[in-house]
Amino acid sequence: MQILNAGVLYFAVVFGAGFIFGPIRILWIAPRLGSRMAELLEMPIMLAIAIVTARWIVRRLAVPPTPSSRLGMGGIALSLLLIAEFTLVLWLRGLSIKESLAARDPVAGTVYYVALGVFAVMPLLGGCRREQIFDEESITCRRTSVRNLLISRTTTSIPDRLLVARRSAGAT
Repeated sequence: MQILNAGVLYFAVVFGAGFIFGPIRILWIAPRLGSRMAELLEMPIMLAIAIVTARWIVRRLAVPPTPSSRLGMGGIALSLLLIAEFTLVLWLRGLSIKESLAARDPVAGTVYYVALGVFAVMPLLGGCRREQIFDEESITCRRTSVRNLLISRTTTSIPDRLLVARRSAGAT
């Protein structure tokens, strides 16, 4: 139930933002800059909203840090977003699904589909801060810097390698 609530809230916030930015894009930006440029300008704003929203919901609702929980949240939100897109938005614009897909700009359409994928996986990525890494063994986010991870995974440190190189050079 927690994952369902998180997915519905994630969808509602991002769709609400898109519902606000959509008319601005269509009525004011597209006539001046063209449809492609308007969609491409809107996309980073919508991705930023998705990132902030996913991080906030994951923390606020304490979504478990397992990939299935986080991807479930994103999958629910993506499903609701596509349902809303194919019903409400196309109905308001007077288009069928086939007409909408055919009319989509190849560049802006590709960016849109990639953004949908990012939207779906953002709850998985959005729960970790920048200094955290994804630990595959325990499937949790832990607070470790990348530098410490890289040092711990190397067998010998750089100073140890230099000592070994000096010893081997002196022995010959």
